[in-house]
Amino acid sequence: MVDLNQPREFGRQFRLRLWVAGLAALFGFLLLGSRLWWLQVEQHSQYVTRADNNRISVRAIAPRRGEIFDRHGVALARNVSTWTLELVPAEVPDLDATILELSELIAISETDRRRFRRLRQESSRFESIPLRTNLGEDEAARFAAVRFRFPGVDLRSRWMREYPHGEVGAHVIGYLNRLSPADVERLEEEGQWANYRATQHIGKQGVEKSYEAVLHGAVGAEAVEVTARGRPVRVLHRTEPQAGRDLRLSIDIHLQRVAEQALAGRRGAVVAIEPTTGDILAFVSQPSYDPNLFVNGIDVENWRLLSESPDKPLINRPLSGTYPIGSTYKPFMALAGLELGVRKASDIIYDPGFFELAGHRFRNAGSVAYGPTNLHRSLVVSSDTYYYSLASELGVNRIHDFMKPFGFGQVTGIDLEGERSGILPSTEWKRQHFRKPEQQRWYNGETVSVGVGQGYNSFTILQLAQATAVLASGGTYIRPHVVKSIGGAPGEAETLTVPSASYTIPFEPAHLRAVRDALVEVNRTGTARRAFDGAPYAVAGKTGTAQVFSLRGEKYRASEVDERLRDHALYMAFAPAEAPRIALAVLVENGGWGGATAAPVARAIFDYWLLERHPESVQLLRAANEAPNMGDRIIAARLPTPRNQVPEDRPAQFRVPPPTRQSPAAEDGPPRARFSVRALEGPSVLSGDRQL
Repeated sequence: MVDLNQPREFGRQFRLRLWVAGLAALFGFLLLGSRLWWLQVEQHSQYVTRADNNRISVRAIAPRRGEIFDRHGVALARNVSTWTLELVPAEVPDLDATILELSELIAISETDRRRFRRLRQESSRFESIPLRTNLGEDEAARFAAVRFRFPGVDLRSRWMREYPHGEVGAHVIGYLNRLSPADVERLEEEGQWANYRATQHIGKQGVEKSYEAVLHGAVGAEAVEVTARGRPVRVLHRTEPQAGRDLRLSIDIHLQRVAEQALAGRRGAVVAIEPTTGDILAFVSQPSYDPNLFVNGIDVENWRLLSESPDKPLINRPLSGTYPIGSTYKPFMALAGLELGVRKASDIIYDPGFFELAGHRFRNAGSVAYGPTNLHRSLVVSSDTYYYSLASELGVNRIHDFMKPFGFGQVTGIDLEGERSGILPSTEWKRQHFRKPEQQRWYNGETVSVGVGQGYNSFTILQLAQATAVLASGGTYIRPHVVKSIGGAPGEAETLTVPSASYTIPFEPAHLRAVRDALVEVNRTGTARRAFDGAPYAVAGKTGTAQVFSLRGEKYRASEVDERLRDHALYMAFAPAEAPRIALAVLVENGGWGGATAAPVARAIFDYWLLERHPESVQLLRAANEAPNMGDRIIAARLPTPRNQVPEDRPAQFRVPPPTRQSPAAEDGPPRARFSVRALEGPSVLSGDRQL
């Protein structure tokens, strides 16, 4: 029997399904429409920006780094435009094969390859890494013609730092080097990383480092429309970078060269200062290095030569090396005795050749007895006994307090990083630096050693030069500086870095005159007379010799001691004595007597600065000291031109007369065999601690 209601039921189910399907389709269209609305309307600006980012490339523009000049406008660090061949490792299919093929077009040395491999290890795969720098025009043209064959390889025109004087003044100027991970981390912490996104280099040493913020400038940016393959089409917007500001140093590069030549072949330091301004005229650390080696990353071979050299050319000796300064401390001790009322210039003590304390004899150099000695004679003949007794009368704390305003044992505040304070001893200093109670006690015998610039005394050559400048200026302390002024924007004046003096020490003029007159006589008839024989100007100076290690009772014979354990030679002076234009300190490491090796260096500097000529005395005295038994001989020398001309070497010849032997009594030196060895930080320097 047929059910007549079945077709009617089927129709209802079909219509229900149709409605459900229609509603589902409608819901789907509504959902799709709402999504389209969200993307096209609500998120319109975001996706337009993304589309533009695919079309527009924003590139950082490196600022032009400020340049560095000497006091007369001679370029010391400059920017030169050069072609650089660079690779992006991520975009090069076969790196080794590509470099091999490139070497057939352009000369690529093994040094270039080593540097590239090192930089590749330090950089991201997506960074552009230089393979060869300083390409010539012909080389650049050859590569440009076949550029399409080398994906990931590009030819770029970049500013490159150049140091035209090479090793001359390297420790002052410093150098640039590539940014290291530590540099990036530091810049991120300081919030400065955005300003370095277009830069691969940063100042690492010297003025390049201490004035990095001034020299670097501000990064710029440009928006460039590019194709799908990244090829630039047009510049849409550009913000110009702000160039770094130029620096004018107080250094005279020609005087710097003269000082380095006078010290050539020896380890040592020279600092010359203009007393009236605090300008550092020469700042020498020998041996030196070529800062150009570091610009694109120094290769392994050259780095090993510099870092493993026993002469430590990378150490900034005037700034971070600390030394006992020997008898060059005596002029300041003499002034202390006068100013503190312990002695008068006319007071006479008897010098039997030694000073006795608690049964121990502190002897003069060579055990020479000078007999009746006043202040003037004590400096001229460099009597140790006079200053042993003076130190004992003053006491270490009064010595400390008097010497501190000169800058001894203090950071001078020079505008170079890495300065060390050294040691100006006192009873409080000893309590703080020793743990055991018996070591913390101060003994009068230690004060005696301090009085002749030995014992715990440990100063930088910069401090000695600064103290000499203060003495020359009559007590005016001006912070020493190597940057004289910072260049202003176009139309603006330069800004002086040190516009005025810090303070003035109120010395009695008669006391200053007494010390100055004695220092003048040192160079006429005293321990520096040979170096300044015939000088047409008056020099106030003092020689010094500082002991490096203990002989433990043995007699000192330089020929029997290892060269690096021989005494240091020192000299401090200012000239002209009556109206000082220059003050300096000289150290010749293991150079022996100050009058024989350090004073001639000062003569070279004074002659050039005051007379604008290089003296013959340096070659004469050095030849005499090196070959005392050879009689007359011809010595070849290299002389620079006057400082107002372009520097060039000019050969000259001088006849050297046979030297005359000098009695040890006529040279100053430290007491022998009275100090134990104590290592100090710095360039392999030893100082002595007094033991009774």
